[in-house]
Amino acid sequence: MQQSQPVEPGAEGPQAGEFAPAHSIRILVADDNRSDRMILASMLRKEGHQVLAVEDGKQAIQAFETERPQMVLLDALMPKMDGFEAARRIKTLAGDELVPIIFLTSLQEADELVRCLEAGGDDFLSKPYNKVILRAKINAFERMRGMHATVRQQRNHIAESNAALVREQEVAKEIFDNVAHSGCLDAANIKFLLSPLAIFNGDVLLANRNPHGGMNVLLADFTGHGLPAAMGIMPMAEIFYGMTAKGFQIEDVLRELNRKLKHILPVGFFSCACMVDIDFRTGMMKAWQGGLPSCFLYRSRSRLLELVESTHLPLGVMEPGKFDASFEVYSLEPGDRFFMWSDGIHEVRNQQGEMFGEAGLMKVFEDNVEAVRLFDDVKDAVYGFMGEQEREDDLTMVELTMVQNSELERPRVSNDRAGDAGPKDWKMTFELGPESLKSFNPLPLLQHLLMEVPGLRGHSSDLFTVLSELYSNGLEHGVIGLDSSLKSGPEGFAAYYAQREQLLSELTDGSVRFHFHHEPTEFGGRLHIEIADSGPGFDFERYLDKLGAVGKEDLAGRGIPLVMALCNRVDYWGQGNEVRAIYEWHREPSP
Repeated sequence: MQQSQPVEPGAEGPQAGEFAPAHSIRILVADDNRSDRMILASMLRKEGHQVLAVEDGKQAIQAFETERPQMVLLDALMPKMDGFEAARRIKTLAGDELVPIIFLTSLQEADELVRCLEAGGDDFLSKPYNKVILRAKINAFERMRGMHATVRQQRNHIAESNAALVREQEVAKEIFDNVAHSGCLDAANIKFLLSPLAIFNGDVLLANRNPHGGMNVLLADFTGHGLPAAMGIMPMAEIFYGMTAKGFQIEDVLRELNRKLKHILPVGFFSCACMVDIDFRTGMMKAWQGGLPSCFLYRSRSRLLELVESTHLPLGVMEPGKFDASFEVYSLEPGDRFFMWSDGIHEVRNQQGEMFGEAGLMKVFEDNVEAVRLFDDVKDAVYGFMGEQEREDDLTMVELTMVQNSELERPRVSNDRAGDAGPKDWKMTFELGPESLKSFNPLPLLQHLLMEVPGLRGHSSDLFTVLSELYSNGLEHGVIGLDSSLKSGPEGFAAYYAQREQLLSELTDGSVRFHFHHEPTEFGGRLHIEIADSGPGFDFERYLDKLGAVGKEDLAGRGIPLVMALCNRVDYWGQGNEVRAIYEWHREPSP
């Protein structure tokens, strides 16, 4: 049974035999004048309301804390604590619940009435009390209380629904990030900024090591913002990571990305992107730019800046048969830095509405003193330019630094095969004719087959390097007769690749044959690799003598010395158009 504060005898609720209507509410009456208090309590009780009657402000606060009335009728001038202080405290206790406070007053001065409102009062009731006016005020405030309660309920429901949605989005984002950022963004030569406007956004940065130890990096900006813009990132990440890990060339990855996005994105949606393939061993970088703002290539030695501008349409615009995956080739030295950014960096505005733009970026590079500070200088300049201004887009940028191959960790390999499942002793021959040599890259397929061998997955990087070097020699120098000395500097590399494409397109005869023989050993296995091409061969004995005499660093082609370093044995046969290599591997000890 509820306990109440001291009230007038018989004034707590309807008298015996009286009917309390459905709209009956608890009303607190606080007045130090006993007769006024009794008259008002009687009028309210006859209207069917429950009444709590007290004689000063302190009792009013105590009664409100214990009984929580829905409305308060409060005399302004009372002993111990006046109505003004009591109103302020009751409003604080009520929190966001609407508890109307009607001041009971005979005051007539405007300043005093304003004081009542400033203390938290909602209305006045003048003495002597008029039953009709009293009923109207109570009914009006009760309707207001009902509307307020409905709004609170709807607000709480919206807040709960929003909180649940945010939790779901946070879980989805965690899964999303585990997929989209599963590569090598933590590599020592990468600095990046991902500052989205919302949990989901259309900017994506992907980086992954390829099997021969290089690095593929893709920065993309999808049309729009939020979840719709982010929907294309999952298939993009799946294709990028899967094909990069299997050793597909940058142009193959781009063609597949464009094909997929063209198929799944609605009309008018696309992805501006820049993708690079950095080979740390040769110091070369391939770059494809489709729709992003101009990227910056900073030369550490000369402190010169080269703009890498967009030369292609964004991904998902062109039909697969018309898509252009051609790339530019750049020669990099250790310390050179390549910068990519989404248009959010350029479109940041200051309080005057001016855009940061390419001019703002250029000034950062002009003012820079230490190259190692460039990334932080750009970031600081962007945020400093923006100030307190609210931004309108996601902010994404990345700095890639050219380093020596030895400065990076070896590519991480996922050894997800269980136990010794897979073939152990087997042989396979695979031969490509001229039509296949024109457009098909067999290395990802062969690499996939080799990775089925228990224990070989941990050697994927070495094996891919061996296969790619031997296949490139057989195809480029054997079948189509390219001269490796062309690859000297970026112009030479560009000419080399252009000549390669032309000669392959004109190829009418020729072949490359692979033969593999794997045999298990006590501590691992032995893989025999034979690659034969239909070319005229070369004087391999003279080449090997030269290799031993001058050292491998003085030779134009670095592929054969590298293969010899990775394999247990490398032999050339026939006219030099057949190479046989033996790669022995040992089983990793059990933990």
